[in-house]
Amino acid sequence: MSDPLPDSPTAELVAAAKQQERPAIEQLLVRHLPGLEAFVRLRMGPGLRAVATPPDLVQSVCREVLEDLSGFEFRGEAPFRAWLYTCAENKLREKHRYHHREKRDVAAEVVLPDASTFLPAYRALCTPSRDMEVREAIARVEAAFDRLPDDYREAVTLHKLCGLSHAEIAERMNRSEGAVRNLVYRGISRLALLVDADDAAT
Repeated sequence: MSDPLPDSPTAELVAAAKQQERPAIEQLLVRHLPGLEAFVRLRMGPGLRAVATPPDLVQSVCREVLEDLSGFEFRGEAPFRAWLYTCAENKLREKHRYHHREKRDVAAEVVLPDASTFLPAYRALCTPSRDMEVREAIARVEAAFDRLPDDYREAVTLHKLCGLSHAEIAERMNRSEGAVRNLVYRGISRLALLVDADDAAT
């Protein structure tokens, strides 16, 4: 198979990646990195975010997942993203358990993120009322997201970052489709209000 082009369909890239073709694996990584890194940062929580860098977690997920697609059956873009993000969620659980066992002092450590890839994905969640410095924007979005109820965070990330439909999210969350629509709408609205309130307070 010839090297896949950047605009190759995901199905073709997955098929090539199953054969361990590096260009296909790299194209999948490039295509999904921004949303995946945003997803990882938002789902890390403040404790893990302070001691582990999202790029390291994303790279770990991609190494372990994209290089071993032998058991994966491609059924569409959204299911592929959901599968990839589920793997990222599992990786986060492993990291949470590790740092909990080690009882590390997260308060003494500060991580300065590189926003070059994931900030555009954050803008899909909310638009602050005025321009902010990049690091301030990151901190405010993440702090506001941490304050949302669990079901809001789940619905918002699955819809806005994973790209799942309301019906697909309803099945995963064991909710009605109407309830999921409400969760997404309320979650996005509350997130925007929290970010704007923090912005106005400074």
